[in-house]
Amino acid sequence: MYTTKPTFVYGFHGLDETIARKILNQDCDFQLSNNNYDWLGDGVYFWENNYERAKQYAIEASKRKGSTIKKPFVLGAVLDLGNCLDLLDQKYLDFLALAYEKLEYHTKEENLQLPTNGSFGKDDFDFKKRELDCAVIRYAHELANEVGEKFDSVRAAFWEGEPLYKGSGFKRENHIQIAILNKNCIKGVFLPRDKK
Repeated sequence: MYTTKPTFVYGFHGLDETIARKILNQDCDFQLSNNNYDWLGDGVYFWENNYERAKQYAIEASKRKGSTIKKPFVLGAVLDLGNCLDLLDQKYLDFLALAYEKLEYHTKEENLQLPTNGSFGKDDFDFKKRELDCAVIRYAHELANEVGEKFDSVRAAFWEGEPLYKGSGFKRENHIQIAILNKNCIKGVFLPRDKK
């Protein structure tokens, strides 16, 4: 009753400029990410109301070996989160904890190992390789589907990066991330104004 989001949110997606222009011209669509380390499971990823962080991401990603981002770019989108697995809401945090318990139980029953969160390298202190979190969120989707519920999106806050200042609980790259599963939740796409 109280979980519906009251309005649209702006999301920003870092990608290659050529692909961005094709999406704007409706020559192609956003691609769902479905890596086993994706922080929020499968979906099209957006930085909520955070153009600068999307821009930083696109620049960082373009420097990785084998990156498809040749010219970093940011697209804006108007998002309706629909039925959202919102990990800023206690109800859904409790549901995700239950999903973990059930996944752990079934994994042990089948003599398998649960994946773990880890790093991509020695300089990654934020556990950016989220294989456990991804598996639990995917399992949560399965549990929801079993009772006839389907999530359109997933939303969570992340504390990421170096401390903002000495003794700080804030980090330099804190953000809210959204993964859109139902592309009908992407109501419109736009070129953000890069105006200071």
